This record gives sequence, C-alpha cells and structure tokens, in this order.
Amino acid sequence: MNHALTLTADNMQQQLLHQYQMVRSKSLEICSAIETEDYTVQPMADVSPPKWHLGHTTWFFEELLLVRFCPDYSRFNTQYSSLFNSYYKALGAHTLQADRGNLSRPTVNQVIEYRRYVDANLAKLINEHVLTDEMKSLIETGLHHEQQHQELLYMDIKFILASNVVDTQYAVQTLPPAPEPIHGWSGFTQGLYQIGHDAAGFAYDNEKPAHQHYLYPFAISHALVTNGEFLAFIEDGGYAKPEYWLSQGWDWVGQHRIQQPLYWSCLDGEWHEYTLHGLIPLGLNRPLVHISYFEANAFANWNKLRLPTEQELEVFLNQAPLATGFSDTALLHPNNTHNVYGEVWCWTSSQYSAYPRFKAFDGILNEYNGKFMCNQFVLRGGCVATPDQHYRHSYRNFYQPQQRWMFSGIRLAKDIV
Repeated sequence: MNHALTLTADNMQQQLLHQYQMVRSKSLEICSAIETEDYTVQPMADVSPPKWHLGHTTWFFEELLLVRFCPDYSRFNTQYSSLFNSYYKALGAHTLQADRGNLSRPTVNQVIEYRRYVDANLAKLINEHVLTDEMKSLIETGLHHEQQHQELLYMDIKFILASNVVDTQYAVQTLPPAPEPIHGWSGFTQGLYQIGHDAAGFAYDNEKPAHQHYLYPFAISHALVTNGEFLAFIEDGGYAKPEYWLSQGWDWVGQHRIQQPLYWSCLDGEWHEYTLHGLIPLGLNRPLVHISYFEANAFANWNKLRLPTEQELEVFLNQAPLATGFSDTALLHPNNTHNVYGEVWCWTSSQYSAYPRFKAFDGILNEYNGKFMCNQFVLRGGCVATPDQHYRHSYRNFYQPQQRWMFSGIRLAKDIV
C-alpha cells in the first residue's frame, strides 16, 4: 500500500506547485507553536535547532534546483550554501551538526525571509518553464526530504522543550484515554516474499529494488508493547541484569546510568512521562516510546521473544488496513497499541544495509542514503510524527542502536516451530 505524494499526468506542474506550497507551509505551521528562543538551541548533538531545519530544507531547493537550472538566479546569501548543507560532500563545505546550535546568525526572521525568497523563485520556475524529468524528480524528492524534516522537527522540538526546568507544553489538546490492548499474533508460513518498493509513486533508493526474500515460519504481535509491560521489566530489575543485554548495550547502560526510557521520571513514587502535551502521568496502556535498540532487544530477551526482522515486519504491514496514527491526527503522542503503523517506529533486528542489486540515486543525490549503511538498525511502520503522505510500507528508517529521541517502540516477534 502506498500513501505517498503522487502526481498524475494532467496539470502535473500545477499539482507539483500546489504540493510544494502545502508541504512548505506545514513546516512553518509546526514551528508556529514555539517561541523565538526555542528556534536556536541545541541541547544535544543529535538535535538540530528548528531554525536550521527551516534553512536546510530551503537550501535543498535553492542548491539543487534554482542554482543549477535558473541561469539568472541570484542566491539569497552566498554563505548559506555551506551553513545549511547537511552532509553533501560533493557540494562543498558544511557546518558540523554539533555546531549548529552555536550560531545565532542568521536570525529566525532572516531564515523565514530566505524561505519566502526561495519559494517565490521556485514557483516562478514551475510556472514559467517546462520542467524536465530531472527537475520534477528533484522537486518531488525535496518535498519528501522536507517531510522527513517535519518529523525531525517534532522530535527535536520535544527534546528542546523537555530540556527546560519549567514544564513546557507544545500541543494544546488533551490526550484521550488509551484503549485496552488486544493481544494476539499473526502467523506467516515459510516461503519467498516480495520485499521492497515496486509500485508507482515515490520511494527512496534504499527501498529498491523489489526482490524475493525467504522467510521461515514466524509470528508478529498484534499489539505494540505498552508502558505497563515495560514498567514490569523495570520493576523486575531489567536494567540491572546483564543477561538480557548486548555487550555494547550493557556498557551504554552503565556509562550513561540508564534506568528508564527517555522522558520517563518517577515523582513522589509515581511514574510520569514528558510528551508534547507536557508532563503527564504514565499511561500504562499507551504504546511504549523513545527507547533505544539496546533497550528493545533486552526487553525482547526478558520476554523470551525477539524483535522482528525488517522483512518480517514489512510482510506484516502489507496485510494491514490503513490506520490513523500519523501526525495528521494531531495527537503527537502514541495512544493506541492496536494501530499496525503510524504510532511508533518499531525496532527490527536488521542491520541497515543495501538490498540485492541496490543502486543509489543518480547524480547529485547519490549521497542521500547509501553512505549511512553502517552501524545502524532499521525501524519500520511510521510514527505519530510521520506525515501520512510520506509513509509507505517499504519505508526504511534507520538509527544507531543507542539513539532514542525519535518516536521508537517495540512490536515483538517469535518463531513458529
């Protein structure tokens, strides 16, 4: 099933302009709930200031389209070409990620002006020229790239606000009570399954090509792991028992004194978690979120179960109807363990690597994915911060095993003997 941004042949350029304007305005909408001071801080190296996200996503369209295809285009500021470059070595120098929060300039207002300038010129390009296939592909990729950063904005804003001493609320609505989990398993027979993207519509290069993959009999849990289930792991001393942990995970727990998931705190004997709705009592039926691969793997071992492979999880996702847990629902916190996707990105046991016959994007986007296929694990299924139109079942997210500021959780698997 593919819910991605799609274009039809009729009036394609006007559709593209409309989608461009919709996606670009969404980024500003996400940031409209924060204060100017929140745009500029970087409380840890993995987090980028919201101001930088707004500039970088604009840099993509300026550098990869306007500079290359509009001979009369004049850059908004020549220094931005390195300032807002993330990691594209072929495009020149770039500011180190850990240094992004050290820069007070450009100001937030200057970055907003930069966005307006590029948006106006991109609209002019679409309205006044017949776009080549390469140009259309770059615009479409740029929109999906911006939607990736919209999810990152929610992640980073949450970490920024949680780092304050004063309890700060981003979302205005109240979270509804979480429904009771419904437990059960979906079983799958052994055999060859098609994995990867072969449908119409957009996909990243790391989702291709579609290929056959052999799986042994397995089962996937219907329900995501809940806060209450993980609390039982904590109360059983799970963080203090090395037999459940990978060696690197055990070292990580000890070095960083990890005792609970990110954003959990025990106040006056009662567990709470920080959310974009502020600090709230821990909802035992809500899906567990913000855990590392190390924690997910240890919890699976404690349960005498395992994490699914990414291929198993893709097969499971492909047989499920559309759920409603994406960012478009505006809950911005996982609340329903029944949703098959769109609540939390589920850790898999699969190392992030290339599919058979993988071919990186051509040309300027060659660096987009392939060079990160080292020391990371794949997550599947989307989350509450993922735009609905950005998601597809073949989508491969990936993070380092110690990272947990993303909306990550657990869906367990087991072998069928």
